[in-house]
Amino acid sequence: MWRNWAGNQTCRPAVMADPATRADVARAVVRAAAAGHVVRVAGASHSFTDAVVTDGALLSLRHCNRVLDIDRATRRIRVEAGITLRELNQVMAEHGLAFPNLGDIEAQSIAGATATGTHGTGARLQNLSAALHSIELVTADGTPIEVNAEQDPDIWRAARVGVGALGVVTAVTIQAVPAFTLEAVDRPMAVEEVLADLDELLATNDHFQLFTFAHSPLAMTSARNRTGLEPRPVSRTRAWVEDEFVQNHLLRTVCELSRFVPGANAPLQRLGSHLAGYSHRIDRSDRIFTTPLRVPFVEMEYAVPREHTAEAVRAVRELARRPEFQVTFPIEVRWVAPDDAYLSPAAGRETCYIALHQYHKLDWEPYFRAAEAIFDSFGGRPHWGKQHFQTAETLRPRYPEWDSFQAVRTRLDPEGRFANAYVRRVLGEI
Repeated sequence: MWRNWAGNQTCRPAVMADPATRADVARAVVRAAAAGHVVRVAGASHSFTDAVVTDGALLSLRHCNRVLDIDRATRRIRVEAGITLRELNQVMAEHGLAFPNLGDIEAQSIAGATATGTHGTGARLQNLSAALHSIELVTADGTPIEVNAEQDPDIWRAARVGVGALGVVTAVTIQAVPAFTLEAVDRPMAVEEVLADLDELLATNDHFQLFTFAHSPLAMTSARNRTGLEPRPVSRTRAWVEDEFVQNHLLRTVCELSRFVPGANAPLQRLGSHLAGYSHRIDRSDRIFTTPLRVPFVEMEYAVPREHTAEAVRAVRELARRPEFQVTFPIEVRWVAPDDAYLSPAAGRETCYIALHQYHKLDWEPYFRAAEAIFDSFGGRPHWGKQHFQTAETLRPRYPEWDSFQAVRTRLDPEGRFANAYVRRVLGEI
């Protein structure tokens, strides 16, 4: 049985393949086609949707995680698709390279993270797939092709955020940047003060984000900016207190206590927000970007036009205060620049991402369905790896180049070899 990280998705595939090489991947696709099986790929299993779920052939690329080439002159690094961001960040740092932007999870595989439109925060920075220079893709007949912007712009714009619907990504070349140091300042601010000064905060910081508990008037803001200072890693004791005790052990305790004593939820949130203090770090960029998250949860995240940030944040905060939902996690808000991948949730517009989380032992569906109605009112687009209830019919009007993606899909996978129930539901039949 396959099971995702959060435990909300499981399946029993007819075939579970663990290819050791990219050539093995191609052979596995050919064998699946001969047996009439749909092919899906499990990266690090960190998505919350049923994107991987299949009763056909499920491929794991955990052994296809090698570094293939590093070109210092062009700052390009070629890796196999199963390498995790954690592994990749370490290799890049050793060679004086870095991603220009990252999300807060480093357990994902590079192929899974880019295929679902994973992002960080930075109003002038695009999502992670924008850092790709080329993609190696095994198509439905087992043939590997190399995809980049020059050879076939249509396939390139489709494949960067392909949701696994075009083939199996087996390798990628990343256009890295020189390694850099970030200075991170975390401090509490009133939510309404942040929303009133939002344009200035986004303009004056390389990376800005906030977390806010629905029952508190405060937000914990995080401003991260490049600095010429040398990294100053915090002590192990401080790292444990901030990253493990506060963000994991304490959060788990609050979730469990609120689950059994719902009336304690609101005062605990207000207390926690007031106790959250000022934090200052200077370190290697990936160490600032990423955070260890060990408390299981289910997540929904939507991309809404940036101009609707304040209205959308207020609406979901009000929703999360409703006692029947028992929301114990904070709301996370981030911003990214537009890009041109056909199915990127940030395609063609400046974007605010709003993420909602629910403790894995609590019922997440009523909360998320109510939240989705709010996001729908703003023309929101769901993160492809996070829980949502959309269909191809509801999504098509939200993506101006939806038909361009479908044309590429028809070219590369005319028989629907990579179309499981999730793909058919959110992208439609070919």
